[in-house]
Amino acid sequence: MSNSFSGQSLESARRVLAAQLRSGAIEEAELDARILIGAVLRLDLTGLIAHAARPLTDAEAIQLAQHAERRLAGEPVARILGTREFWGLPFLLSEATLVPRPDTETVVELALEMFRERKEMQPPRIADIGTGSGAILLALLHEIPDAFGVGTDLSLTALGTARHNARALGLAGRASFVACSYASALRGPFDLIVSNPPYIPSAEIPTLSIEVREHDPHLALDGGNDGYDAYRALIPQAGERLAPGGALIVEAGQGQAGNIETLMAAAGLKVDRPPKADLAGIPRAVSARKMPP
Repeated sequence: MSNSFSGQSLESARRVLAAQLRSGAIEEAELDARILIGAVLRLDLTGLIAHAARPLTDAEAIQLAQHAERRLAGEPVARILGTREFWGLPFLLSEATLVPRPDTETVVELALEMFRERKEMQPPRIADIGTGSGAILLALLHEIPDAFGVGTDLSLTALGTARHNARALGLAGRASFVACSYASALRGPFDLIVSNPPYIPSAEIPTLSIEVREHDPHLALDGGNDGYDAYRALIPQAGERLAPGGALIVEAGQGQAGNIETLMAAAGLKVDRPPKADLAGIPRAVSARKMPP
């Protein structure tokens, strides 16, 4: 495959790669081609335009061909590059972490809304259950400069990735990470508890896109027979560790919000607002508060 890029100008190589991706039924082939060639040449969009006529070196052509082969095999661009932007921040990924998705930014948005309603929380304490790359927790710490947070995960590899991201973003002094099941090793009280838990029913995982089923960690996807195993475990734990007035916010799959609210109410939490929808209109961030005694 390297021959298809050898001797090509940057712009010609981009067009060839986009055509290959389109022929492989890759959605957003043009965008993926631009991102991949930009990564190989370490150029942003402006740089790609400015250097459109520059020929690729042999080494660049080989690397681009390797990227193309991986993408055509169904590997997501973020996995190929090892990084993904979330909330405008760069996050390193590993095999033990999900690729952060725009849908999950809805959890961050709702958490900030609910935090700002309680100005008396100083300094706020945040817990992120099943933190993965640390994306939700670190986005919140970035937005709330005096907050402190802890992320939990069963995977030591994921926790190492999250610690790296905390250091890279200059947030390591306000973030800690603990290996445990959900919130079991944490002691409260916390003002905000957030989570993007596994919520895909086990039987549906084989039907997911190849990008997800072959490249995202199944531990972070599989929600059990009905998709609610993680919620049943973490919601009662979170309720016990919230400060009075504190909020629990979780990401939900399509059609799950109502059942999650029922689980929250059963744990003694008050659902006082509708779920926050993502850009597709799907109720994505579900919340409840712990009421004062």
